[in-house]
Amino acid sequence: MTSQARHPLYTPEERLRRDRSVWTIVQGVLAPLQFLVMIVSAVLLVRYLATGLGGEAAVISVVIKTVLLYLIMITGSIWEKEVFGKWLFAPAFFWEDVVSMGVMALHTAYLVGLVVPFLSSTGLAWLALVAYAAYTVNALQFVLKLKAARRQEAALREGKTGDGGLAEVTS
Repeated sequence: MTSQARHPLYTPEERLRRDRSVWTIVQGVLAPLQFLVMIVSAVLLVRYLATGLGGEAAVISVVIKTVLLYLIMITGSIWEKEVFGKWLFAPAFFWEDVVSMGVMALHTAYLVGLVVPFLSSTGLAWLALVAYAAYTVNALQFVLKLKAARRQEAALREGKTGDGGLAEVTS
């Protein structure tokens, strides 16, 4: 534990805005959908790299995954604005947003590589897998944050004080 103070993930007002926002539901649907598409796409990419077969299916799957990423980033930014009053980089999700920007850059580089051939098709497949590894780290960040929020809410229901096991939130 560092010397930084721990803060609740959501204030009572933010929690109310989160619970009332349609974007909370949208995020709850898009996140697992994007993860499922990533798994299928990763399998197609590995198949392509191992056998040379299915290159077109792999490319299409990465494009679909990237479109879903853009969609979840746009709707997530709207959600963050509704809940925290900032389009991105609200203190409660600062590091998740920082990593998300890297994930977006890698996925965007893949799309650019389809138009401007700066990598071979094999190189692009590897770039997509690197982007997926970064995305997986980012998804884990959000899952851990969701668990922390649930612990906080359970502690509040039980009338406990303290952070309920929350991860640190830096300002």
